[in-house]
Amino acid sequence: METQSKNNETGQELPILKKGIFYTILDDPNHIILEDKTKRGLTVQERSVDEKYGVYSDKGMIYDMDGIGHKVVIRWYFPRDKYGFDNVLGYATEIEQRYRKIREETCPDY
Repeated sequence: METQSKNNETGQELPILKKGIFYTILDDPNHIILEDKTKRGLTVQERSVDEKYGVYSDKGMIYDMDGIGHKVVIRWYFPRDKYGFDNVLGYATEIEQRYRKIREETCPDY
């Protein structure tokens, strides 16, 4: 069974609005949450404002082959009063296209 983010107040799993290969968009009462599926399993180390979108995001750490850590966004919290579903879907589509391109370059037979 696929796990989903839970509402921090109620502990209930959040409904899925849309799923792609590399993302999930979740329905929260106050936010539309965009999760990067490639970051599943990372531990959230901080919540801060994302530089690219200007919204709160959960960030974790990945390490490269040299052992250097890089903070990466696991999920973004888009406030419903400023962002509609179509806005968030546009960002999700960008993520999907970026990862598809990487997959095509690194795994051409996939």
